[in-house]
Amino acid sequence: MAKTRAKNKQGVLGRVSRRIGGTGSLPVRVLRWLLFLMVAGFIAGALVFAVLYATIKIPDPNADFQTETTNVYYSDGKTKIGSFATQNRERLEYDEIPEVMRDAVVAAEDRTFWENRGIDLRGIVRAARNNATSGSITGGGSTITQQYVKILYLNQERSYTRKVKEAILSVKIHNQLTKQEILEGYLNTIYYGNGSYGVEVASRTYFGKPAAKLNIGQAAFLATVINNPSYFDPYAEGARERVLPRFNYVLDGMVKRGSITAEQAAAHRGKFPKFKKQRANQRFEGPKGHLLELTRKQLRAEGFLDSEIEGGGLRVVTTFDKNMQKDAVEAVKQVRPDGLDELNTAVVSVQPGTGAVRAMYGGPDYLKSQLNWATLGTQPGSTFKAFAVVAALENGYSLQTRLNGNAPLKIGNDEIQNQGDSGGKSYGFINLETATQFSVNTAFVDLTDQMEDGPEKILKAAREAGIPESTVNQIQPVLGVSLGYEKVAPIDMANAYATLAADGKRAEWYVIDRVDDSRGARVFKHNVATTQTIDEDVAADTLAALQAVVRAGSGTKARTFCPTVGKTGTATANDGKDGEDRVSSSWFVGATPKLATAVMYNRGKGNEELEGYLNPFFGGTYPATTFGTYMNRALEGTECGTFPKRANIKADKGTAVYTNPGNGGDKKKKTPKPEKKETKPTPKPTRPAPEPTTPAPTAPAPEPEPTATPPVTPPPATTSPGAAGGGSGNGDGSGSAPGPE
Repeated sequence: MAKTRAKNKQGVLGRVSRRIGGTGSLPVRVLRWLLFLMVAGFIAGALVFAVLYATIKIPDPNADFQTETTNVYYSDGKTKIGSFATQNRERLEYDEIPEVMRDAVVAAEDRTFWENRGIDLRGIVRAARNNATSGSITGGGSTITQQYVKILYLNQERSYTRKVKEAILSVKIHNQLTKQEILEGYLNTIYYGNGSYGVEVASRTYFGKPAAKLNIGQAAFLATVINNPSYFDPYAEGARERVLPRFNYVLDGMVKRGSITAEQAAAHRGKFPKFKKQRANQRFEGPKGHLLELTRKQLRAEGFLDSEIEGGGLRVVTTFDKNMQKDAVEAVKQVRPDGLDELNTAVVSVQPGTGAVRAMYGGPDYLKSQLNWATLGTQPGSTFKAFAVVAALENGYSLQTRLNGNAPLKIGNDEIQNQGDSGGKSYGFINLETATQFSVNTAFVDLTDQMEDGPEKILKAAREAGIPESTVNQIQPVLGVSLGYEKVAPIDMANAYATLAADGKRAEWYVIDRVDDSRGARVFKHNVATTQTIDEDVAADTLAALQAVVRAGSGTKARTFCPTVGKTGTATANDGKDGEDRVSSSWFVGATPKLATAVMYNRGKGNEELEGYLNPFFGGTYPATTFGTYMNRALEGTECGTFPKRANIKADKGTAVYTNPGNGGDKKKKTPKPEKKETKPTPKPTRPAPEPTTPAPTAPAPEPEPTATPPVTPPPATTSPGAAGGGSGNGDGSGSAPGPE
């Protein structure tokens, strides 16, 4: 009976086996094909590797590895702005490099260096995993041999072909050179930042001593900075917080390899070595230093390595127009009053429709101050009101919308005043165009109050115009948002007005047009991309309102021989120290059909009192005069172009005020205001109000001081400069405040 059951069992299993895994079954055939393909693939890969290994020759580093100066040019591609550092190097023999330095670099860059065969597949996989799962700074996947091959024998193109060459050459170099020879070459070749190539020059640059005298902490730092010379630059603001995690990682690696003891590592952990004072680069002297530094930041943002920028022989053509740049510098010198050493001025121009930055004045001398006021954030005051006009036109209102221009204006517990040469003038009930023309605070707060979710709609309009998301996110959506209480970079304000001048087509601002490598091959070209973010009719009516500002409003000193739009702005800050407001910045932002420009004046390191220091301090005085002086020079000999005709958008919300038949107002058109939800308290933003309207024949004339104080309180103001938007972020860019670099 048992045998019968066994036979039956075997029979069943056999039948099942034959059905599933018979000789000709589908699963077996698939398995055989997979095995065949794997073997064939392995053989093919081995053959390809063998062929490549035989055909790829090791270049002569003495002939091919030559560091060349990277030159930066104006937009004409012929006139040089300046250059970035060529290599400065002193070669050392292996035995001349202290052991502690050799050990530190191995611990930092390739802990399997003495064991691997030029490439480390497990290290590559491990680095990818760590980068995906850990927020800490750890080692990369490339071996020291791979890095050496890349910088010594290959160009910096980003392609799979170069990666394959790098791997083949790494294995080949490993087979032909000793580990000591590879490490010696690497330490004498790699870039350590601040124009220093090779360990000897790096040691003298950072510590003022030869490499032979490096101690543990100094060697660990030099090994740290290799990973990212710009990010770990010890002379940059906030360097300590960035450097120390990587620095400690290097010390830990040295302990694990037995190079130093745990006690020796503990003596240096978390402590910065003492650095030599940074030497000035005279090539960055004057206003052009800011152009070069922004160009360098944008090159990094586009993925270029510091080693390429500093010694790759690149040919960089920027968007900066040689003549416009000269005009900007001369206009500042002509208008800016003498003897005010703490006074900062920014001028930046953006081309509508492309985003190309044509001129930028961020300060008189980069070597004396690395703060670029064209890219740093400052309270824009009433220049931000342009976005309230856009928001109103997008949401059912028109230029004839009836607004309350009386002063003071009470909304809830808040009391808003009009400031400026009127000394608190009441304008009565006026339309949006008149409110824009004379920069009437109470009317704009009333407009924001009329719109459902008014503050949010104004911030949305700012985004549409081109104010970076990172900047807008820092602004609280409160009733006083149109008064410009939060920091915005002049370069971003210029770009936003360029969007309006381009009929609502937004483009990101940029400063690099194209880059060629040392062989003349094009390695980068900026592609202009525009997006219709603001309706053409909305842009047209906004431009009409802004033309009134220059024609007969608060910005008459900004007139040019071309059709011109613009807006004045005078901002205040209050950091709570003394409970008093102070005038923090003075602006004019405007555009012609072919060029948009922002002008900003402030004092010290930002947010310091202008009133009593710069007289008069209103945006309609020195900033508007600087704008007009510069633009008339920059536009000379060019075609002005035209703005579109006003669209006369009709309102279906609010109440229309009929003041000028030519403006297309609807005399008695009324619709109920939308139901309002509870509104957040208004921060005390700015003291921007109707600016002086009488043009001065030569220099701006003194204006009466404001007599009223806004009743609302802004977020605490800091005395440090704010962040650039974008790039750019920034350019540049990023949301954090950049400091001296």
